[in-house]
Amino acid sequence: MTDLVTTQIEDGVITIQLNRGDKKNALTGEMYHAICDGLDQLENDPALRVALIKGTEDCFTAGNDLVDFLNSSSIGGDSPVARFLRTLPNLTKPLVAAVNGPAVGVGTTMLMHCDLVYAAPGSKFQMPFANLGLCPEAGSSLLIPQLVGYRRAAELLMLCELFDAHTAKEMGFVSEVIEEDYQAYALEKAKKLARQPPASMRITKQLLRQGNQEQLKAVMAAEEKYFSEMLEAPEAKEAFNAFLEKRKPDFTQFS
Repeated sequence: MTDLVTTQIEDGVITIQLNRGDKKNALTGEMYHAICDGLDQLENDPALRVALIKGTEDCFTAGNDLVDFLNSSSIGGDSPVARFLRTLPNLTKPLVAAVNGPAVGVGTTMLMHCDLVYAAPGSKFQMPFANLGLCPEAGSSLLIPQLVGYRRAAELLMLCELFDAHTAKEMGFVSEVIEEDYQAYALEKAKKLARQPPASMRITKQLLRQGNQEQLKAVMAAEEKYFSEMLEAPEAKEAFNAFLEKRKPDFTQFS
């Protein structure tokens, strides 16, 4: 366990908090494992009915810690990211998210696997995979076109455009934009879910998602393959080096 991810249990809800605010909650392998440990606890403990995932008050997550991520060189196999991406679509109990500030990369795509998402007005969403010479992950190449249509998904995943909380609500990424204490509001909604009949919640979630399950599994396997290959390719190396060197990447050399 790491103190960069904390858990708290209250009224049948396990709250998993990203607690690396000085680094905008950028995710490391150790943090991915800690999140999964919390989600496994949810699944295995009958007294737990719902998980709430949140960041610090003003930041959800800036996505992967790039230095740590480059050292792992994969989102497949037994990597921490792979464990996280396998865990999300296989959850049988409800997952709620509370979002503010940056929700970048996996910080946005993980929301596709949440049942309820509540965002503060200052939330900013972005999926910059193409900017980094990579491709979508977490099943987002399937789930986002289903949510918003092909052309809008192409803008989000090819141009990597930033969008705000109200646009996210209009597109269906979030349930509500909360002006007041968004984390307290999300926790109350999670507690309300926890008071519902547990079998009803599990079966309802299963039925809502069953039409996608086999296709999602195939899409995520393809994303994993391409993403891992592209992570080692010259375009990604140029993108990451440019980011670390604080310069604009030059992709004119590639065809």
